[in-house]
Amino acid sequence: MFGFSVYLSAPITARTKNRVARLAKSGFEGVFTSLNLPEDDPSVLLQRLTDLGSECRGLRLELTVDISTVALERLGISLDKVHELTDIGVTQLRIDNGIPMPSVAKLSQQMGIALNASTISKQDIELLKDSQANFDNLEAWHNYYPRKNTGLEENWFNQRNAWLKENGFTVTAFAPGDSDLRGPVYATLPTLESGRYQHPLVAAITLLSNNVDNIYIGDEDLQVETAAQFDSYFRFDTLLLHATTEIDLPEYLTAGDLVFHQRPDVARDAVRLREGRSLKEKTIEPANIKERVRGAITLDNKLARRYEGELQLIKCSLPADPTVNVLGYISQNDLDLLDACGADQAIQLVF
Repeated sequence: MFGFSVYLSAPITARTKNRVARLAKSGFEGVFTSLNLPEDDPSVLLQRLTDLGSECRGLRLELTVDISTVALERLGISLDKVHELTDIGVTQLRIDNGIPMPSVAKLSQQMGIALNASTISKQDIELLKDSQANFDNLEAWHNYYPRKNTGLEENWFNQRNAWLKENGFTVTAFAPGDSDLRGPVYATLPTLESGRYQHPLVAAITLLSNNVDNIYIGDEDLQVETAAQFDSYFRFDTLLLHATTEIDLPEYLTAGDLVFHQRPDVARDAVRLREGRSLKEKTIEPANIKERVRGAITLDNKLARRYEGELQLIKCSLPADPTVNVLGYISQNDLDLLDACGADQAIQLVF
């Protein structure tokens, strides 16, 4: 599952509702929010949560709320009356530290509960079993880390997730957003420090390779283009790469809906698009011969002989080659996605 975050420091406005609907249309299935943020005004939080719950229910989105004993006391909410939360559209609670495991077990018999993935222990699991917790309703969620250099280390993270899955938990983590970054630090909200300034889709793919089942965007929003890239990748297994041109393109590249594929044998220095040579329409004269920087889109000209027509996306800086024309460039924002191109990866170039 993929989800995104909506915070309650501002009212649920028409703009917020439009964003929620847009991301739901892009294939996202869950919403995360928090009642733990100390800067939020407690006098308006419950009404805003009710408004958000109504939107989520109408769009059939799961709504997970981060809570703690301190936040519950501040808002006058009792876990003995959990129906007060489910009645307004909350489907799952993410339990922060301070709530005893027997209470967690009782809650798990009524609704979904997410535990802190970084701190849950073997003793906690045994206590949950002894307290007859419903493990079908239990998940493990990592934190996001607003401050630079505080995100998790990848090897530890992977090993931790493997242990959690061995104990029957599904694992959720956060990827950064790239629009409306959340304050007061504005340094994105990832779980892994390595993902802090990555393209959000690359960060998400990295999380999936580290034993993660569900991914939420920690920040408030994704750019429209980025949301479309998530939709394309996870619904159709196709990477959308935005590009600019320097010289006239072959007609087949301007079609807009043509999908290429990386060859099954992955090259070190370039993404080699296997359809290139077969689509060649006419003799390709040498043009725009120049250094090939990372992200360059290149076309082999007639001097390349039997390689004439080969299309490549360059992954590292290479010198100019008289047999290779530089057509244009992958956009700066999408360069990280070149590293996500595996064998046979479908790729659509959007000029």
